[in-house]
Amino acid sequence: MFLVGLTGGIATGKSTVSSMIQGLGVPVVDADLIARQVVEPGKRAWKKIREAFGEDVFLESGELDRGKLGKLVFEDAEKRRTINKITHPEIYAEIRWQILRYLLKGEQFAVLDLPLLYESNRVSPYLYKTIVVSCEDEIQLERLMARNQYSEKEAIARIEAQMPLEKKCKMADIVIENSGSVESTREQVESIVKLLRSSRQHIYNRVVYGGGLMAILALLIWLLYAFI
Repeated sequence: MFLVGLTGGIATGKSTVSSMIQGLGVPVVDADLIARQVVEPGKRAWKKIREAFGEDVFLESGELDRGKLGKLVFEDAEKRRTINKITHPEIYAEIRWQILRYLLKGEQFAVLDLPLLYESNRVSPYLYKTIVVSCEDEIQLERLMARNQYSEKEAIARIEAQMPLEKKCKMADIVIENSGSVESTREQVESIVKLLRSSRQHIYNRVVYGGGLMAILALLIWLLYAFI
């Protein structure tokens, strides 16, 4: 199996592309979804957040008030480091388990939907290809304001807090232009999935890494019997 990274800028349409990829039968590991799951009431990260930030960032139902917490950590670098220290180990542990499950199922490849793919750079060395979802600056700003009910000033601040989209596009192997119609985006996604399915990288990985594991296992067996 091989891994493909999917990322983009805020409000560029990454989630839409991710859903299209899943609709074509490709397994997707969604970091945003995992990030919501690991802070559900009673979970380990949920308890640590309560200890670190108190009751103010929780709703009456006990659920995390993501909007309030997001605003809090966006404005305070120290609090942002604290929340990342709490949640990131949980998120990446679940990502690894999901990848393992898809590997054991014999999937040809899986897509890792990671908003901070290039910023964190934790999984980049393990990716066969990276895909960036992009759109025109004006469209990104309009979408973000409409989606999150931000003022123009707030939306610009959120966009500028991220790695520039232009830089992400230069780092990507594949760029999906999502400024046009849904049909145009879908055509690009279908073409990319077709291209990835034609790859033989999964066979190479099985031969190289599978062969390496078999060699290590054989060596361990030999050592075991050699000293009996």
